[in-house]
Amino acid sequence: MQVRLISVTNPLIQVDGKQLTPEGLIAYCARVSSPHQETPDYQKLLAYCIAHKHWSVFEMVDMTVEIVTSRAISPQILRHKSFQFQEFSQRYAKAQEIEHYTPRRQDSKNRQNSLDDLDTETVEWFDQAQERIARLALEEYNAALEKGIAKECARVLLPLGTQTKLYMKGSVRSWIHYLEVRTDRSTQQEHREIADAIKTVFTSQFPVTAAALGWA
Repeated sequence: MQVRLISVTNPLIQVDGKQLTPEGLIAYCARVSSPHQETPDYQKLLAYCIAHKHWSVFEMVDMTVEIVTSRAISPQILRHKSFQFQEFSQRYAKAQEIEHYTPRRQDSKNRQNSLDDLDTETVEWFDQAQERIARLALEEYNAALEKGIAKECARVLLPLGTQTKLYMKGSVRSWIHYLEVRTDRSTQQEHREIADAIKTVFTSQFPVTAAALGWA
């Protein structure tokens, strides 16, 4: 799993002779009806907007991240329809790697939960099974490509653990919602680790917003 910041909205206007920050732009747009639109301070304003659920102002700024994960997790990410995505295409490019997962036990009382208490023998069996399947899948996949079979057909030989890369762009409002949902313990651990990494990026780029949300 890898997460990397790609871009954040870059304001082109100045207030008080200083370039607006992305959060400054949110505040500037929020004050569209105010005679004090160019007030430089915005900590209290953003906290007020969050406290009173004035979410539309947080749609004025976007953030894009790069995510490297598996085909098992990317469909969960793509379900968030308020974002825009670009994903690595196995129709046009050759798959390179199959990710390794550490197994957990199914929680018999909660289908959305798994428990990290498997015995060593079972963990070793699963590790070896992954290695066998990954090796065979890549061998047969590469053989198919050498025989001239199209990538869009050969990809059916690949498991869900096949690595993919995607770019995920959304407004600050969308990121707030995504992070609230996907850092919750009901989210699959591998996806939650991605969300936690994105939350770290988000907090570094939007410290005032993160503080108002109780994230910093």
